[in-house]
Formats: sequence, C-alpha cells, structure tokens
Amino acid sequence: MKTFLIARLTFDEAFRRKMILAVLLLSVVFLALYVFGFRLLREDLMRYRQERLGRPDELLPYDVQASAMVLLGLYTVNFLAGIMTIFAAVGSISGEIEAGTLQSILPKPISRWEIIAGKYLGFLAMIAVYLGLMVGGVVLVSRVVGHYMPPNIIHGLVLMILVAAILLALTMLGSTIFSTMANGIVVLMLYGMALTGGLVEQVGTALDNDTMVRIGVITSIVLPSDSMWRLASNVVQPEMAVNLLGPTPFGTISPPSEFAVRYAVAYCAALVVASAVAFNRRDI
Repeated sequence: MKTFLIARLTFDEAFRRKMILAVLLLSVVFLALYVFGFRLLREDLMRYRQERLGRPDELLPYDVQASAMVLLGLYTVNFLAGIMTIFAAVGSISGEIEAGTLQSILPKPISRWEIIAGKYLGFLAMIAVYLGLMVGGVVLVSRVVGHYMPPNIIHGLVLMILVAAILLALTMLGSTIFSTMANGIVVLMLYGMALTGGLVEQVGTALDNDTMVRIGVITSIVLPSDSMWRLASNVVQPEMAVNLLGPTPFGTISPPSEFAVRYAVAYCAALVVASAVAFNRRDI
C-alpha cells in the first residue's frame, strides 16, 4: 500500500515539473509537423501518379512509403520518451538526498525498497501514459491523413514501454549511487552508446560485416534498450516494407529473438532490485 502511495505521489510530482511540460509542448509541435509532413507525402505521391498515368510506376508501393513515415514518427516518439525518462528520474533519489527531503521520510514506518518500487512505478506509469498518447497520435495521423493503418501497433507500444522501463531502471540505479549531475551524464552516455551500437549493427548487416554486427550485439547486452526498439520497429511494419526498405537507421531486417525480450525484462528487474539494495546500503 505504501508503495502505491509513493507511486501516486511520484506520478503527480512528475507532471508538475516544468521539464515534463516542456517535453509535452515539444511533442505537440512534433505532431503538428508530422501531420504536415504526412499530408505532403500523400499529396506529392498522388500528383506524381497522376502525371505518370499509363506509364510504368517506379515508386515504392504507397504502403511501404507510409510505413516508413510511421516508423519515423515512432522513432521520434521513442527517442523523446527516452530523454524524458532519463531527465524525469535522474534525481529521483540523489536529488532528494541533496535537498534533505528523504531525511524527513525515512524515519517514518516505510522501507527503502518501498520508496524505490513506488518511485519506479510512478515514473513508469507517467511514461506509459505519455507513450500511449504519442503513439496514438502518430497512428491517428497515419489513419486520418495518410489513410494507412500500421500492423501490430499494441505489440509495438508494449515494446516501447519496455524500452522506457529499461532506461528508467538504469537511471534510478544511477541515482542511488551517483550525484544527480553525474548520473545524468553516465546514463545519457550509455543511452547514446546503445543507439550508436544499434546503428553500427544495421550498417554491419547491410555490409555483411560480422565485426560490426558483433559490436551491436555487445551493446545490446550492456544496454538492451535499442534492441527492444528494433524489435518494436519490425513488428509495426508490414513484411513487404521490411523486405523492400532493408536495414535503416530506424528499423531492422534481423529483429531480436524472443530470448532477447526475456533478457531485457530480466535486465530491467535486476536493475530495480540492485537499486533497492544500493539505496538500502547508502548512508543518508
């Protein structure tokens, strides 16, 4: 019960922060630009096909182009959610220690692991709501403006929430060990490493370079956030789009296995447990 109380308070506090409001504002701007871009794509395609009426069409099928636009939108949402996750939770423990807030909470009958679990659930609920709204916005634009409906969008959304859950667990663990600023630097560097590793793996797949592919696999083991995004990007594309587009900076033709998903879930759970252990041992 105390865990859920902490979760609710964390959820409420997160939405009161100006940083969260700034991200939401940027997200609304992105969706507005996304509507404009999708409309241009469809209008240009219709005009091109009208001009080449009766002649061979050299363009990719519309579903493939629309799928690429959806993938671009979801990639942007996934990136924004990752950044918001890190900055929302970067001072979840260290910031309150530095401000002296925890000194007034810990003497009460509440365990430290309940604080960790409550904060984790609160932040995760906030990110899940954000992702649900943003993914819903991308799909709505695709359906209304582009007349295209991506497949398996719920499956993709769950995987994107798992990406955020991994980054949240890593950020909270860092918050129990490092200062707020040091934690932000470390987690952002690891997040960038995961993104770069995923890109290197895609280039290696395209060039048939085993070394580059192995580098990507190693980074996925160190931080599996990007590998879960790759799987999400694969499931929300029709098979024709995956085959025609090939490996891209936003997607993949060789998605992670089911074992990789189990590893990511176990990785996330292990970090949350490690956060509770580290916080329990930390001298306040």
